[in-house]
Amino acid sequence: MSWNPALDPDCPTGDAVDAIETVIVPRARDLGGFEVRRALPAPRRQMVGPFIFFDQMGPAEFVTGQGIDVRPHPHIGLATVTYLHRGSIHHRDSLGTDQWIEPGAMNLMIAGHGITHSERMDGEALQKPQSLFGIQSWIALPKGAEDSEAAFIHAPKGDLPMLEGEGKQVRLIMGDAYGERAPVETPSEMFYLDAMLAPGAGLPLPDNHEDRGAYVLEGAVEIAGETYDEGRMMVFRPGDRVSMKAGPQGARVMLLGGATMEGERYIWWNFVASSKERIEEAKEAWRAGDWQNGRFQLPPGDDADFIPLPDR
Repeated sequence: MSWNPALDPDCPTGDAVDAIETVIVPRARDLGGFEVRRALPAPRRQMVGPFIFFDQMGPAEFVTGQGIDVRPHPHIGLATVTYLHRGSIHHRDSLGTDQWIEPGAMNLMIAGHGITHSERMDGEALQKPQSLFGIQSWIALPKGAEDSEAAFIHAPKGDLPMLEGEGKQVRLIMGDAYGERAPVETPSEMFYLDAMLAPGAGLPLPDNHEDRGAYVLEGAVEIAGETYDEGRMMVFRPGDRVSMKAGPQGARVMLLGGATMEGERYIWWNFVASSKERIEEAKEAWRAGDWQNGRFQLPPGDDADFIPLPDR
């Protein structure tokens, strides 16, 4: 989840497929019965396009009365994208947003100069067992947008373009690909896709973006004679025409990428910035705890507690 970024995945390099620049094997951690696998950032690859964090959440099953319960915490210099396959999360933020995130919907929170949010399973949802399975990713903001106003944009499942045919169902979550464009404006040039492939179905990668990656969420895919199982992220060389084919059980794959960012980013806790000075300023603002007049406020309706600044 967005409050616990200290998971450093191993990053072996593929040695059999020339088109694949890097194969990333995320490291899994159990956060009290809830598993997170982090693919980005990796030791040899900080970003794929603007994507700087990429977490697989679950699959997890919660008994009645239990679920994720992430207290308010801050962000700067990034945008979070929460996309669920199963389950629901209650999002509240310092803008006053109060949104239940449901499967298939796109939820983009732009932190800009600063935002605070919480992620919980609460209320009536705790009255029955729950499932959770999805992806939370962070997008680094361009330098010119790091001090932008915070925003939250929700696009329901039915508003997102769906491409279907020949054993493929491909939902365009953000950006543009295959001649389609998602309805929400993005901070930079990018694409983000949820592809469900029947056994043996083929899918070419979008060829209109510089940086491209694919994460196998379920099943397996074959690329240039090599098989990649679930829990693998492949990062491809720019400009190469690449196609994948689903294995005998089919596959679900997240495709992501876009324009290469203008330089690396510094990451500390929940803060992403083009300079260390920006991060130090955000640390001091959160430590000050001026919730009424300071840089960070707590979400209305969820302001009784918050995650303190780490001692590091």
